[in-house]
Amino acid sequence: MKKLTIKDITLIGIMAAAVYVASAFLQIPIPTAIGSTRLHMGNVICLLSGMFLGASRGGFAAGIGSMFFDLTNPAYITSAPFTFLFKFIMAWLCGKIISNYSSIGLKTKFIIGATTGSFVYVFLYISKSFIKDHYILNLPLKAVILTVTQKAIISSVNAIISIIVAVFLGIILYPSVKKFLFKKI
Repeated sequence: MKKLTIKDITLIGIMAAAVYVASAFLQIPIPTAIGSTRLHMGNVICLLSGMFLGASRGGFAAGIGSMFFDLTNPAYITSAPFTFLFKFIMAWLCGKIISNYSSIGLKTKFIIGATTGSFVYVFLYISKSFIKDHYILNLPLKAVILTVTQKAIISSVNAIISIIVAVFLGIILYPSVKKFLFKKI
């Protein structure tokens, strides 16, 4: 990663704020057997961060915005470090795929990047939930499997919605955003 400029830091901050707002205010909480999960639009902005800012900067924007959401919500505060890492990876993968495959069209790159980032995130989130509930909290395996299954279904639906919306918005906004990003200030 090249040296961060004031413009880079500003863009990361703007996208991190957008991730936070989309996570906090565009959501539907869903109770599970142990705790809860939710449908939210934060992942859309995480993916757009990777699409527009590239792998590292997009990863930081996604991770920071999502982590701040967790830090401001008592139900998620202990997950903040994992959230930062997992959302960073989501946006990083999306951005890396988009920047590394020049031989395929933009729409295809956005679809592959968003899908890979989203489902790797789902895998990481579900794995962490299983490990925490079963091995750390020592909850009964039956309850853990029920909760993890519910979270996997909701998270997969969230991933599919996020992929569709992010790819749609990405394709529409990409020309204007790229023109702005490369404009000298």
